[in-house]
Amino acid sequence: MEAAGDIVFRLDAGGRIKAASKRTGALFSFEAGTFLATLVADPDQAGLGAALQDAAGAPARIELRMKAPHKELWFELRLCRVQQSGDTVLLAVGRDISAQRETEDRLRHLATHDSLTELPNRLLLSDRIRMVIAHARRSGQNFSVAIIGLDGFKKVNDGLGHPVGDAVLRIAAARLRTTLRDSDTLARIGGDEFVAVLPGTCTEAQIKLVTGRLMAALQAPFEVDRHTIYIGASIGLALFPEHAEDEVQLVALADAAMSRAKETGKARCLVYSPRTSGPPEHDISLEAAMFQAVREGEFLLYYQPIVDAATRRIQGFETLMRWKHPTLGMVPPVRFIPIAETNGLINLLGAWALKAACVQLKHFEEAAKRSLYISVNISPRQFRNDKFLEVLDHALAFSGMSGSQLVLEITEGTLMIDPVHAESILVKMAERQARIAIDDFGTGYSSLAYLKRFPISVLKIDRAFIKDLPDAPKDGAICNAVLDLAKHLGLSVVAEGVETEAQLDYLDQRGCQYIQGYLTGKPMPAHAAMAALKEDLYASLMPIEPQAGPR
Repeated sequence: MEAAGDIVFRLDAGGRIKAASKRTGALFSFEAGTFLATLVADPDQAGLGAALQDAAGAPARIELRMKAPHKELWFELRLCRVQQSGDTVLLAVGRDISAQRETEDRLRHLATHDSLTELPNRLLLSDRIRMVIAHARRSGQNFSVAIIGLDGFKKVNDGLGHPVGDAVLRIAAARLRTTLRDSDTLARIGGDEFVAVLPGTCTEAQIKLVTGRLMAALQAPFEVDRHTIYIGASIGLALFPEHAEDEVQLVALADAAMSRAKETGKARCLVYSPRTSGPPEHDISLEAAMFQAVREGEFLLYYQPIVDAATRRIQGFETLMRWKHPTLGMVPPVRFIPIAETNGLINLLGAWALKAACVQLKHFEEAAKRSLYISVNISPRQFRNDKFLEVLDHALAFSGMSGSQLVLEITEGTLMIDPVHAESILVKMAERQARIAIDDFGTGYSSLAYLKRFPISVLKIDRAFIKDLPDAPKDGAICNAVLDLAKHLGLSVVAEGVETEAQLDYLDQRGCQYIQGYLTGKPMPAHAAMAALKEDLYASLMPIEPQAGPR
């Protein structure tokens, strides 16, 4: 018995201790005749009873906690029946597994908790949300998921270092935790973002109360290493079951609302709205299909006429990318362009579109028997790409066209991301005689300074200012101002989204030379554009897929 294990007991059939090893006596305080169960922690009593019954027939094994004088210890206890002097007794041999259990518990905790803040991580968060969903379906008590993103946290890491940033995150986690109820779950899902699961919080008043407390908790200054740091928070919420009924979608929608809150001023709370937040998820299946589409040649170029407002004669075309999927049909650009912009595929597609459009212009001119121009949209990522000018040079050289016949459309926002870089690239584009058009003019940063700073040739008035003409005085005033400004700066103007004769007449009378829209031609494949040029007419009746839209 002394050599058998960490602890050894000899028990009678009822579980009373008849004898024990010296090592066992040194660990536990008991007397002969005491039931072994008195040394076992209460939660493991039932398991011990079952093991004693099983051991009467065959050896049994159980892990349980035993009560030492100062703490509970985990033991693996093996029970077997032996014969001694004609009597049947049970031999219980135990091995101390406390260190092993502590290691297992620590690893389990690390797998389910954030190491910095000790809050639940994404794995445990998903499990908690599923539990709350199950309870909500049984009880009818709805809930909300909130994502809290710290505002201006990057400046802490960049300016003061990551150790200070980590301290701020720990303090923020503690403040948020004390603000919430015990029934709420607070998790950290990475970076400076926290997620709160709020059972029973679903009305406007409840949401306002809880989020107000959360934001107030983070507005107080953070004192770290003699630094006083001020940060705030933006919060996005999604409601169950109004917005989604599974944990993945709820978090995604709350994240979309939080991103929207940051984009629209920070330090505010927004509940998810499809109208304002847009599609929250990056469509992985569509992204995979896009790479397949490149290999299979499913991307097409359509061309929308840009016509002279007075003569309605086609002067050029804007090139628009379309995706004809074998099962989905025409995929709208609003779905695939943002994905391509994110994953970098836009560089490949944009280079192909620029080269193909320049080549196509030669065919258009052969059909029209006159000079035309082609307009191509340049995305923000393309514009910032180091090889963009090489792509431009290759397209011009391969097609043999003059740079003066090419208009490159760039949005205001693209230019203002890095004005110094933008100016450098635009000057080099102008050296190649390519003309620069500001697309959707007036809807972005609306800074008139860049009209003087950058070598811009064309302004495109956004359709938002055209659609209600001629009955919208404010829109009319904006159009008149742009036309007058362009006249004094020597810029051309193209009005987008012209759909009625009244709109065309209004613009023509005010000196807008070029128009573009469904009235004078929808986006069309190359063969339809060729037919329109041969007839020397605008193609207002060309059969075009309605779902694709002009952009």
